[in-house]
Amino acid sequence: MVGRKRKSTAVASPATPEAPASSSTRRRSNRVASTRITSKYFDTPEDPDSELSDYIGPRTRPPPKKRGRPSKKAKVESDDEDDEDADFKETETDQVSQENPSKEDEESDEDSDAPPKVTFIPAIKLRDTEGIPYVDSRIHPNTLAFLTDLKANNKRSWLKANDKEYRRALTDWETFTLHLSPLISQIDPTIPEELPFKDLNFRIYRDIRFSKDPTPYKPHFSAAFSRTGRKGPYACYYIHLEPNNHCFLAGGLWHPDASSLQKLRASIDERPGRWKKVLLDPKFRTTFLPTSNTKKKKKGGGEEEWKEVMKAFAEKNKENALKTRPKGFHPEHQNMELLKLKNFTVGKKLDDNVFTKENGMDEILKGIEAMVGFITHLNRIVMPDPGDEDDSDSDEDEDEDEDDDEDGE
Repeated sequence: MVGRKRKSTAVASPATPEAPASSSTRRRSNRVASTRITSKYFDTPEDPDSELSDYIGPRTRPPPKKRGRPSKKAKVESDDEDDEDADFKETETDQVSQENPSKEDEESDEDSDAPPKVTFIPAIKLRDTEGIPYVDSRIHPNTLAFLTDLKANNKRSWLKANDKEYRRALTDWETFTLHLSPLISQIDPTIPEELPFKDLNFRIYRDIRFSKDPTPYKPHFSAAFSRTGRKGPYACYYIHLEPNNHCFLAGGLWHPDASSLQKLRASIDERPGRWKKVLLDPKFRTTFLPTSNTKKKKKGGGEEEWKEVMKAFAEKNKENALKTRPKGFHPEHQNMELLKLKNFTVGKKLDDNVFTKENGMDEILKGIEAMVGFITHLNRIVMPDPGDEDDSDSDEDEDEDEDDDEDGE
């Protein structure tokens, strides 16, 4: 019987460290490690029963993010969590503020306990009338004194503190204006007798939106009398009350609209006889054009006199006048000084005592009487009544006859 050879057992060689397998040839498992890999820079306890062992669990992959918009439920939950965090922060800050109250809170508590502060403004007494009564036919001296103070203290706070004095001065001006209105109507029947004060008076408040002057109030009282009061297309009579030699009486058309201005220039071009008759009136010239010579010239003096009056009238209305001729007119037009104008007004300065003395209103009425022909002439051009245009040719014929008579002399 053939016996089998026994396999020889390998003799144990001395233990030699085996070389680690290269990382390129070593296979890695795709399984997730059951134990969490921690960094070598942190010392984690090896005792599974320690306190930190509860927080170190198996490492798991985060769930994949879903594409698209989040669901309403998830959005509501996130909002709730944010609200809880915000509530927590608020409660935390409240606790800190309660533990360490600020100085401002302490001061506010002290202020709330203190009695309220009251500022006393001394009441400004009305000026003494000095025995002079308030009369409808004239202005009281206290009204002029109020306007003087308003010019020196043109502020809302000052006028509010002197509201009683302002009300008394305004009432004085109102009674004077309403007393003058029917007297003007007797001189010029086209002026209504009983227009309300609000339609005659200009308000004291200034429009400072586009003005370089920041003062909020006008330091004067003023009123206008026309067929429709201070507003409308008609020529008007204007009175201006401002102390310290700034009072005056005026009348005419100030800044007429484009349609009215076109009618005025057409009248100057086509009917110069009307303008000559009005501006050469002796009473009108003496009152409002005193610089012009009122003496009659000898032969050929009528034309020179007209040029002088026209020049004086243009000088009073040079504001906003054209530098060159208006379109559509000959450069050598005989009445070019009038054609360049955009305002057609006259005025006369008045002393302050004209409004305060007993018979001062009579002087105002004399000036208005001298202006009636001028105002009527402008209204016949801008807003003519029926039959006003029929006498234009006759006026010019009369003027030509007068010139011929003067030349014959």
